[in-house]
Amino acid sequence: MRFIAAVCAMAFALMAGRALADDAQADLAKQLSNPVAPLTVLPFQFNYDRGYGPEKGDQLQLNVQPIIPFSLNADWNLISRTIVPFEQQSDIAGPSGDQFGLGDTLLSLFISPVDSGVDGLIWGAGPVLLLPTATDDLLGTEKWGAGPTGVVAFEHGPWTSGLLANHVWSFAGAEDRSRISTTMTQPFISYNTRSAWTFSLTSEAEYDWVGEDWIVPIDFTIGKLVMAGKQPISLTLGARYWATAPDNGPEGWGLRAVVSFVFPK
Repeated sequence: MRFIAAVCAMAFALMAGRALADDAQADLAKQLSNPVAPLTVLPFQFNYDRGYGPEKGDQLQLNVQPIIPFSLNADWNLISRTIVPFEQQSDIAGPSGDQFGLGDTLLSLFISPVDSGVDGLIWGAGPVLLLPTATDDLLGTEKWGAGPTGVVAFEHGPWTSGLLANHVWSFAGAEDRSRISTTMTQPFISYNTRSAWTFSLTSEAEYDWVGEDWIVPIDFTIGKLVMAGKQPISLTLGARYWATAPDNGPEGWGLRAVVSFVFPK
């Protein structure tokens, strides 16, 4: 995890590099606010949170989140969004000690129209799959899951706002682990400047229908699109506040940093 932190620090040092400021490059930054933009992106999202479990443990998480678009035909795109988490946590479950490894993978597939027919309207829908890829019992659910996912958003001038949601039910896996029935809602709003800065307010609220618990983080981030040679890179830094969480969940404030490599067509 020290290596991960060093990579993030080095990437943010690129902020001193040449900024992207022309209209085309500012538009590229705005596309990153669109969850189903036909844009290949490789984000590395680093999160730090604390207050887990009876010992108030902490967690470091690196989410590798490749976004890959596919053109189905002249009218429709398929957008693949994957979250592969690598986690290090301490004192999460009492005397369990430390864990480090891979968590469960979440794969979302959105079918989205090239042109919605309504000015500023963006939407996409499809399936979401939960894959039990965790390398430690305390890093995952040991369950296979699936369900629907969808997103609707509106672009108006420099603003992009919308809602991404999914629901996952477990359908197979370890019988001694709790079943899964979880709804995630992610409202978001962002403001993009002509100099390729992005200011965003988001939440990733989840409701566990089995445990009947909410977990609601609120994230405020500031991002900048810069160049590393000819490679566009989006650098994002922000704070997270846990508005509500289960008794064994995180609390207080956390940190988020994202380095996204952008591959325009």
